[in-house]
Amino acid sequence: MVEIVTIATFLVAALASLFMAWAIGAGSSGSTPFAPAVGANAISVMRAGFLVGILGFAGAVLQGANVSEAVGADLIGGVTLSPMAATIALIIAAGLVALGVFAGYPIATAFTVTGAVVGVGLAMGGDPAWAKYTEIATLWILTPFVGGGLAYAIARVLRSEPIAEEYLIIGLSALVGVIVANIEFAILGSADAGGESIAQASSGWVPGPELVGVVAATTVMAALWAGAIAIDLRNEIEQGERHFLLILGGLVAFSAGGSQVGLAVGPLIPLSGDVGLPLIALLVGGGFGLLLGSWTGAPRMIKAISQDYSSLGPRRSIAALIPSFIIAQVAVLYGIPVSFNEIIVSAIIGSGYAAAGAGGGVSARKMGFTVLAWIGSLAGSIIISYVGFVVIDALLF
Repeated sequence: MVEIVTIATFLVAALASLFMAWAIGAGSSGSTPFAPAVGANAISVMRAGFLVGILGFAGAVLQGANVSEAVGADLIGGVTLSPMAATIALIIAAGLVALGVFAGYPIATAFTVTGAVVGVGLAMGGDPAWAKYTEIATLWILTPFVGGGLAYAIARVLRSEPIAEEYLIIGLSALVGVIVANIEFAILGSADAGGESIAQASSGWVPGPELVGVVAATTVMAALWAGAIAIDLRNEIEQGERHFLLILGGLVAFSAGGSQVGLAVGPLIPLSGDVGLPLIALLVGGGFGLLLGSWTGAPRMIKAISQDYSSLGPRRSIAALIPSFIIAQVAVLYGIPVSFNEIIVSAIIGSGYAAAGAGGGVSARKMGFTVLAWIGSLAGSIIISYVGFVVIDALLF
C-alpha cells in the first residue's frame, strides 16, 4: 500500500514537473536565445524553434545536475522534503506560472520554484539555508548590474571607431572560446569526480602540471574559435556577424537548458530515491519537457519577440547574448537557480543604453512593474506554499 501511494504521489508530482518544464521551454528560455538571430534574419522561426529544443535538451542532460540538486536538497536545512511537500511545491509553483501565462503577468519561474520549495520546507520545520540564500541573492542582485554593464561595454566597444569591428568580433569569439573550453560537462571526467571541462579533459595530452595543460587547451580552443570567425568575416562582415550571433544563440539555448531544468525536476529529487529513479532519468525527463515546450510553444514566442530584437541589430544582440551566456554558466557552475528573464532583460537594457542613451528605449514603468512581479513571485510562492502545506497536513493528519 505504501509503495502504491508513493508511486501515485510521484506521478502527480512528475506531471506538475513536466508542465513546469514545458512552460519553461515555451517561455523565455525557449524563445529568447534565438530571437536576436531571427530578428537579424540569420535563421527562420521554425528552424530556431527546432534547434532551441534540441540544444535545451542537451544542456539539461549534460549540465542540469548542479541546479537540480541545489533546488532539491540545498534550499532548506534539517529536513528532507517529503513526497507530499515536494508535490505541493511543484503544483503551487506550476499553478502560479500557469496563472502568469494566462493572465499576462511576468511570473519568474526561478523565483516561484525557489519560493515554493523554501515555503514547504519551512512548514515542515526545516531551517533556512542562509549560506545558499546568500549565494542566490548575490547572483540575483548582481545579474542586472553585471549583465547590463557587460552588455553596455561590449556594445560601446563595437560602436567605437578606432578599432575595426572585424577585429573586435574576432576578439569576442576568442573570449567565447575560452569560456566554452572551461565549462563543465557531465559526460567528461570520471563518475566520482563529476563533470570536467574540455580543457581539463584535454590537459593530459600536455606534459607537465595540469594547470599548464588547461591553459594550453584553453588557448587552442580560443584560437580555433577566433580563426573560424575570422575566416567567416573575411568573406562578408555582416554575414559573419549573423553567423556569430547564431552560434551565441545556440550557446545561450544550451545554457538555458542546463540552468532551467533544475527548476522543473529539482523538487522531484527527494522522491526519486523512493521509486528507484537516478538523477539522469529526471534530467532526461525534464529535458524532454523543455524540448516539447520549445517545439510547440517557442516558435510563436520567437516570432513575437524577434520583432523587438530586430530593432537591436546584430551588434547589440551580440552584446546582449555574450553576458547572458556567461551569467547562465556561472549559475550552472554554482548550482544557483536563476531567472532567464532577468538575465536577458538586463543584458538588453545594457546594450540599449549604449545605442540609445539614457533609458535605452526601455519603459521605466514597465521595468518597475516587472521587478515588482519578480519580487511578488518569490514572496507569494513562499507564503502560499507554507500555508498550503500546513492546511493540507492538518486535514490529512
